[in-house]
Amino acid sequence: MYMKKYETEGQVIVAICDKNIIGKKFREGELVLKLDNGFYKGSEASEREVKEALSSATIANIAGERAVACAVDCGCIDSDAVIFIEGIPHAQMIRI
Repeated sequence: MYMKKYETEGQVIVAICDKNIIGKKFREGELVLKLDNGFYKGSEASEREVKEALSSATIANIAGERAVACAVDCGCIDSDAVIFIEGIPHAQMIRI
């Protein structure tokens, strides 16, 4: 997985994406999921590193089977909150 962290105005934003779908665009009806390298492609990260980052994130964008499964496994995302665009799982998290 690729993971990229952003820190801005007291927020910690984490973008996580499976390696096999980075740089691709998926469309289903009016929904578009663009997995832009500039936003998602940071360092390669293990499941442990992803879970640690998610536990301290205030906002997260997560795409791909492995990345979303990791977020669900650590309790940051409820499986009912996952949407699928062209079969690709995607979830967002905001911690308030």
